[in-house]
Amino acid sequence: MNIQWFPGHMAKTKRLLTENLKLVDVVIELLDARIPASSKNPEIDKIIKNKPRLVVLNKSDLADNGISRRWSDWYRGMGIPVLFADSVKGTGLNKLISNLRHLMKDRFERDRQKGRRFRTIKTMVVGIPNVGKSTFINKIAGRAVAATGDRPGVTKGKQWIRLHPEIDLLDTPGILWPKFDDRDTALNLAFTGAIKDEILDVIQLAAALAEKLSADYPELFFKRYKLQNAEGLSGIELLEAAGKNRGCILSGGIIDMKRIADTILDEFRGGKIGAISLEKPTWDETGDTDGESENDSTDGGAGNSEGKTEA
Repeated sequence: MNIQWFPGHMAKTKRLLTENLKLVDVVIELLDARIPASSKNPEIDKIIKNKPRLVVLNKSDLADNGISRRWSDWYRGMGIPVLFADSVKGTGLNKLISNLRHLMKDRFERDRQKGRRFRTIKTMVVGIPNVGKSTFINKIAGRAVAATGDRPGVTKGKQWIRLHPEIDLLDTPGILWPKFDDRDTALNLAFTGAIKDEILDVIQLAAALAEKLSADYPELFFKRYKLQNAEGLSGIELLEAAGKNRGCILSGGIIDMKRIADTILDEFRGGKIGAISLEKPTWDETGDTDGESENDSTDGGAGNSEGKTEA
């Protein structure tokens, strides 16, 4: 599939982030714990430069615990503070304020020495669409202060939110880059719902996901769809077998491929297949990371993760 998507409001958001960065003390970069590399906008580092940053790996309850621990180690090695969170349940979010205070401790000390009065920490949250920013914001605030939705592109403008007596938050829409040069990155984003299904061939997408899960998490995938002797089947063949077992049958005994495709995508995104990570950290010569898809964790793809908070 040729996956490309860059709505006009996202180009505007990039300008918005650049223009308003000087107003904030700390940038909160929200990533999807299942795809930390793919859900990272490559422009973010260029935009925020040396501004203090806290990485929040959201939806950690949906990610493979063993691989999440590897991501925690990777960020620690890069000297980047990281927080694993489940914004729906609130898991891990109690550590947010302490992490922000730690990032600001030198600034607070300088202000104290100059006799300046206490002020709130001004933060900005950035992340690609559908990574859960609005849910994250509302959970921290303890009330509905940001629009939420199960589709990308819900947040359209910017707004300041009093997140806590000590913290102000500048909310901004999610952004993606205009072209996906890497097919795996594009697929990972599509699998997790960061790209609107309406512009995709969901049957091809679900077939690609079925192939990936059958290779990386065969026990979870085969058990969920009661597949036997399914090793080596193509994505379309896996959809057909799963559709038959799920009763997705049209008149004449034809498999309803659209229905089973939607089912597999929805159940993966909702964590019903199991706790799954689609990529794990690897190092290249520059210290950057690319995600690998094969699963080598000892947890067999099960469990969830709060991770470790490193300051």
